[in-house]
Amino acid sequence: MNTIAEPVARKTRGISLRHTGDRLLASFGFLVMLLALAALATLLFDIIHDGAGRLSWQFVTSYPSRLPEQAGILAALAGSVFVIGLTAVVAIPLGVGAAIYLEEYEQRGRLSRIIEINISNLAGVPSIIYGLLGLGLFVRMLAMGRSVMAGACTLALLVLPVVIISTREALRAVPGSLREASYALGATKWQTIQSQVLPAAFPGILTGLILALSRAVGETAPLITIGALTYVPFLPDGVWSDFTVLPIQIFNWVSRPQAAFAENAAAGILVLLLLLLAMNSIAIVLRDRFQRRAG
Repeated sequence: MNTIAEPVARKTRGISLRHTGDRLLASFGFLVMLLALAALATLLFDIIHDGAGRLSWQFVTSYPSRLPEQAGILAALAGSVFVIGLTAVVAIPLGVGAAIYLEEYEQRGRLSRIIEINISNLAGVPSIIYGLLGLGLFVRMLAMGRSVMAGACTLALLVLPVVIISTREALRAVPGSLREASYALGATKWQTIQSQVLPAAFPGILTGLILALSRAVGETAPLITIGALTYVPFLPDGVWSDFTVLPIQIFNWVSRPQAAFAENAAAGILVLLLLLLAMNSIAIVLRDRFQRRAG
């Protein structure tokens, strides 16, 4: 009797210990999440406390000024929208096209593995390195100067690895049976990709794109490196115009000793957060719409 009971008791104790470990791990993860949310809430409260009183329509529609009570973010906001829009135009076709080739056409081999490793490594390169690359390649070698085009091309290089990786993951999530069914009906490879694979993968691709552009909209170091201006009292009138963006304008205000400029910086951060929320909201709506169509 004892011979039978002892293994059962040991097994029961082992299951109990595993359940205890699972509960401890879940509790630790919940505590870490609470700490992260508390830090984020504290930061948001501090920004709202400092910048909410300064946020107004006059602040959004005014140009920068040496007088903090008259300073606004119109030029920086327009520059951010212009640069991010042009970044999307450059990065999305290149990134999605490269991902389609690597995932659908490239043969699995040593070269493919080397390319994958390098793309993953490029996603972790500090943004200042991309700024130096943009300075040497776009500003000097291609003579683009300190223009919107130079800034957009630099940010496109920055987000390109993220776009490629996220698009490849979305393409991998498409069931192979969908491709096989399309081939069985006589479709070519490109017809299958265009009509079946891309529509099914589009929600995942869109999520990756918006994450990449959300990173680009908050970047400061690459644009400072290529020579983006900190004081621009005019709107960009083309892709070759000088420009500034919200992060640079905020950085400029934070570096000022006057407390009023710190309030302007907090209000600028709120506008930047609202811009990010708007971008993510549009992406969520489009993703849900395409998921319903696919379903």
